[in-house]
Amino acid sequence: MKIKSIHLYSKNGDRRDLPFHLNGLNVITGRSSTGKSALSDIIEYCMGRSSFNVAEGVIRDKVAWYSVLFQFENEQVFVAKPSPPHGGESCSIAMYRRGVAIAIPDFDEIQQNADDDAVESLLTRLLGIPENRIDVPTNNTRATYDANVKHTLYYLFQKQTLVANKDILLYRQNEPFQPQAIKDTLPILLGVSSQDRYELEAKLRAVQRDLKLSNKLLEQAKNNVDTSQQRAISLYSEAQAVSILGQRQDSESPSEIIDSLRGALRWRPTSMPDADTSRVGRLESEILDLRKERRDVQARTDAAQQYAKKANGFQSEAAEQRDRLASIKAFPKNPATGEWQWPFCEANLSMESPIATVLLAELTTLDKELDIVVGERPQLDAYIAENEQKVRDLSATIETKEVELAAAISANELLAQMGSRNNAAARVVGRVSLFLEGLTPDSELERLQSENRRLHAKVADLESKIDADNSQDRLDSILNNISTQVTKYVDKLEGEFKIYPARFDLKNLTVTFDRLERSIPMSKSGGGENHLAYHLSALLALHWFAAKNDRPIPRFLLIDQPTQVYFPTVELYKAAAGDVEKTEEDADIVAVRRLFSFLLEFTRNEAPGFQIIVTEHANLREDWFQAALVEAPWRKPPALVPEDWPNIS
Repeated sequence: MKIKSIHLYSKNGDRRDLPFHLNGLNVITGRSSTGKSALSDIIEYCMGRSSFNVAEGVIRDKVAWYSVLFQFENEQVFVAKPSPPHGGESCSIAMYRRGVAIAIPDFDEIQQNADDDAVESLLTRLLGIPENRIDVPTNNTRATYDANVKHTLYYLFQKQTLVANKDILLYRQNEPFQPQAIKDTLPILLGVSSQDRYELEAKLRAVQRDLKLSNKLLEQAKNNVDTSQQRAISLYSEAQAVSILGQRQDSESPSEIIDSLRGALRWRPTSMPDADTSRVGRLESEILDLRKERRDVQARTDAAQQYAKKANGFQSEAAEQRDRLASIKAFPKNPATGEWQWPFCEANLSMESPIATVLLAELTTLDKELDIVVGERPQLDAYIAENEQKVRDLSATIETKEVELAAAISANELLAQMGSRNNAAARVVGRVSLFLEGLTPDSELERLQSENRRLHAKVADLESKIDADNSQDRLDSILNNISTQVTKYVDKLEGEFKIYPARFDLKNLTVTFDRLERSIPMSKSGGGENHLAYHLSALLALHWFAAKNDRPIPRFLLIDQPTQVYFPTVELYKAAAGDVEKTEEDADIVAVRRLFSFLLEFTRNEAPGFQIIVTEHANLREDWFQAALVEAPWRKPPALVPEDWPNIS
């Protein structure tokens, strides 16, 4: 796709025609404020962009319709758009015609028959951009979109403020969302990704969105299951307080409670007392009784534990005493008399002696008491364990009753606020209904878990298929080829870092030079001449690849005022005004010639037939340059818009 011509219409039917050379170098030179810089805005406007970026002034005031004749290989497309109404900043109304050789229509033939979307779709198809879809994550502020002809604009225009900018390489790169759009769409335009990969990536993004939602739903379901029991008890108590449901049995299971709550949905308003304070009092009394009972049981448990502790001490002491007394029976006997021989005694003492009788009786008593203590211990331990369990059961019952009490108090407060039990009951029924709606049945939880597992497996399968694709390798190879050309062109344009390999850096959208010790991005290089060289080298390298490999990028580039960097001041550059002598007098004429010679050579040898349009203040006397002039220098008059055209307003 190239620019065959541009046509402007006045409101009274006059037409201004500006033809271009389809192949090679086109130069429009002349004074300031003659409309040169507006050409790119007009072309972009007629390529389906709704925003109208032509600067305020003569052009906006006098032009009623703007049109461009686009040349494709075997077809022409004429696109016309009106000036935005009422001095607006955008317009989506359009007209287009298609044909092998289109006759430029007169003003009275211009009628709307399309809009920007139709123009965009037509140019996209004719350009040969393949069907594609760039899906954006759901949490991203950008919308899902297709790569189309508008995504080629980045590579078609070098505005006056951009052509030597050290920080921005491509048109619109500094606008929101555009850097990512460039990174998303350029691989498509370069033919990196296959249609199969687009489809796989689209499927993966869709499944990932489904999986994210599934994870959220599954987490919610698990949380609902974990918290539903206590919530159900609380709601049941509220329902009791407003007489929707009867007394709940403590033995009811969670599923039975939920079934009872479902019955609450059948409640209808009836005549009933305004308040039920007795339930609160009854629950408070029950809780007090339960707490007293728990204290009593705990006291009995503590006493039994204390008794057991003392019994343990008595048992140990008595056993020790018994062992001492039992040693009596270990004294030796006199063989002759059969009497016990007491130690340290001169004579034998009979066991019938008073001392022996007392000691042996004490030993017998201790044996009996020990037998009683040992025999009671199992019953005592069982008694303590029984009471400890009773304390735990009472604590659990108290906790449940306290939940019911809190709910009953809340319900009574609601009764007091709303003035009637029916209203309160309706509120409770509403909460029960909301609770039941959000309740996740076991079958639903199982279904969510199964679906989640299926989606995880699907994501893994698609990721493995995409990983098997070699798109990244192809992209790296293409960018390496483009970078080789960038290096070549920087050398021809005498860029500062021409001795180092240059790299088209898609990740950072800049040109980077790979020095051995460290890389140098364009932003760290100095001088407008260098930045111009890097801009043109990168863009023309992209177009070189597109032309050599028949990629769907239009075969033209419009450069606005590139030689400004070769003049000492902006004032002297503007003063050149398309004059040969002023150009030779004030500019670095060697550099100017080198630039235009390079552009001409590119259209002849590097990418034969490529169209370059340059708007300028400089002018050269060389025949090849003069042959490239589209018209005589614009000096107002002539200019893009005739001065005698009436204002459209």
